[in-house]
Amino acid sequence: QVQLVESGGGLVQAGGSLRLSCAASGRTFSSSPMGWFRQAPGKEREFVAAISWSGSSTYYADSVKGRFTISRDNAKNTVYLQMNRLKPEDTAVYYCASHGPSYLSGTYYYTKAAYNYWGQGTQVTVSS
Repeated sequence: QVQLVESGGGLVQAGGSLRLSCAASGRTFSSSPMGWFRQAPGKEREFVAAISWSGSSTYYADSVKGRFTISRDNAKNTVYLQMNRLKPEDTAVYYCASHGPSYLSGTYYYTKAAYNYWGQGTQVTVSS
């Protein structure tokens, strides 16, 4: 069983930055594609960013491209989301997700259903 614990959320002014971390338990992290999703009040959970098991491939939602960067440290079982130039519309609960230790093809990285393990989420609030 994989457990994911997010941290790093908080309140920040528009234009500011935050770095989210997701610590994973277990020995399968280094072979697992990982993703970040977010859910704003009254809205569906949406894709934000994802990264392949090696870190060689990354994927972003159009709304965050150029502002957010996903990365991972397999030695620390941790995936990160660096968020720069934050906007009030980035306000949401951010969730870390793991596909698990198997292959994931490109288009499925964007899909909630492709992820089998989820963290509890961390709140990000961006004030205007």
